[in-house]
Amino acid sequence: MKYYIKLLRPKDWAKNMFLFIPFFFAGKLFDFHKIELLLIGFVAFSCIASSIYIINDYKDIEDDKKHPVKSSRPLASGKVKKSHAIFICIALIIAGNALAWLANHSFVFNIILAIYFVMNVAYSFGLKNIAILDILILAMGFVLRVKGGATIAQVDISEWLIIMTFLLALFMALGKRRDDLILKGTTGSDMRKSMSGYNIEFLNTMLGLFSAIIIVSYINYTVSTRTIERLGTYRMYYSSIFVVAGIMRYLQITFVINKSGSPTEILYKDRFIQLTIIFWIASIFAILYLRDVNTFGT
Repeated sequence: MKYYIKLLRPKDWAKNMFLFIPFFFAGKLFDFHKIELLLIGFVAFSCIASSIYIINDYKDIEDDKKHPVKSSRPLASGKVKKSHAIFICIALIIAGNALAWLANHSFVFNIILAIYFVMNVAYSFGLKNIAILDILILAMGFVLRVKGGATIAQVDISEWLIIMTFLLALFMALGKRRDDLILKGTTGSDMRKSMSGYNIEFLNTMLGLFSAIIIVSYINYTVSTRTIERLGTYRMYYSSIFVVAGIMRYLQITFVINKSGSPTEILYKDRFIQLTIIFWIASIFAILYLRDVNTFGT
């Protein structure tokens, strides 16, 4: 059973927490009905994401067998039969779309999920072999998660939030590609075909560039007139310190420790990153939800 669970990659479901970002920043955290809908949307997105993971693993069985880590995946190791994986994949697609309709009866969320699914299937069947396009598609997946969350919660979403989500996802994808490149130097073989379009100098430059852009974009978001008017506070910039700390830590993991492989693995294992995220969430919560105790929850 553990191999079938591993096939779904439940650890990667953490990425779907991006659905909650627009709701959280809109100051609607205590609208419990919308929380229920978002939880349904989270499960729906997780089902579709897992179906894509299965398709990707099925397509890459032979390549994964050569990878020091991916060779232990259920399909590559032979622990799960191909026919069983196909059945589970179809079941997940059906369940994901059914839950998406429950979360948003207008089918808008289903459309977002459909775009996410088609885009990632295309990624699995060839687009992932094209350097730069591969990480752009990965980043767009996070943008679709944010858009999906805004659709379910029926809240406005700032263009700055979309931009920062896209940039942050690109930043993490670049770090992962750098880790793959270092792994290539150790094993002597490419872990993915797109790696021929990358080298250390290029990736180091892009990581430095995007880290600066992300920090500047976040600060601009917090001090923009529209943000202050929409949220009713100018204090959002206080949370910038945790964004800067998080970026610095990720760069340290990338350049000093040379271990920037899976962003979700870093999230689960790195205490500094975990504390940074917790304090960032706590600071936003205090600024948006505790600024006036007398009107709290109204």
